Amino acid sequence: MSAVTDTPERPAKRAGLSSGISATLWRHPWLRGLATLSPPLAWFLVIYLASLLVMLLTAFWTVNPFTNLMQHSFSTANFSQLFTSTYLTIILRTVVIASAVTVTDTIVALPFAYFMARVAKARTQRILFTAIMLPLWASYLARVYAWIVILQKGGVLSWSAQKLGLGAINIGYTNTAMWIVFSYIWLPFMVVPVYSAIERIPQSLLEASGDLGARNWRTVRSVLFPLALPGIVAGSIFTFSLTLGDFITPLLVGGTNSQLIGNVIYSNIGTADNLPFAATLALVPIVIMILYLTGARALGAYEAI
Repeated sequence: MSAVTDTPERPAKRAGLSSGISATLWRHPWLRGLATLSPPLAWFLVIYLASLLVMLLTAFWTVNPFTNLMQHSFSTANFSQLFTSTYLTIILRTVVIASAVTVTDTIVALPFAYFMARVAKARTQRILFTAIMLPLWASYLARVYAWIVILQKGGVLSWSAQKLGLGAINIGYTNTAMWIVFSYIWLPFMVVPVYSAIERIPQSLLEASGDLGARNWRTVRSVLFPLALPGIVAGSIFTFSLTLGDFITPLLVGGTNSQLIGNVIYSNIGTADNLPFAATLALVPIVIMILYLTGARALGAYEAI
């Protein structure tokens, strides 16, 4: 038997084919982009969008109350249940707390980010950035449990208030406790985009405002805030959406009357074993965020992310 070897024509053909593909990609840049994006785009379509479609389909199924088995028949019963007073209250409570967390983080982040961008020196900026990002390196649960120790009855906050003669402060396992913990946990996600937005504001605009007679507050209100608004809205996308879907903090910090969308979905998946209604309720944050992101885009928030 004779061994099969490449003839001189085969390497030449392969080289010609490779050159032809390279030339085609060079003449058509959109083909290069398509070849680069195809694998992640396929992953996105199959894993993410397909799972959303399955979740939407599941929302129209029901659970047999006697056998506790899922029935694959079309029904809008889950959506009718969603619009009852109990679940409308939970949805409203979630949106209010997410909005309160966003406003709180904005108020805290603005002066902090302004100091970092306009006042602090380079070394101080690095220290402050480390201080902002350091909590993110710790476990989420560790930070939540630390706040439980602080806010619970007889905790650090109550003990300190009693020592100062202010009396006991018991706000553990309440909506107030959730608001405080959420505001602390998501604060870095607001500070960073606001800092980025303020840093890009030309110093000449602030100086021109002062030269025209505007005082500090007028400059902040009429010049600094409007130009920093895209960064604020970009940060609010994180703080609002993360609060909207979180279930760990409401479960550990909230009380019996502090249920949010996230932990109700969690309880329907685990305890109640009602996957169709959990899928229905999971569509609510998606719809809310679609509306929120549409408004954020109109305010130019995507440029600051």
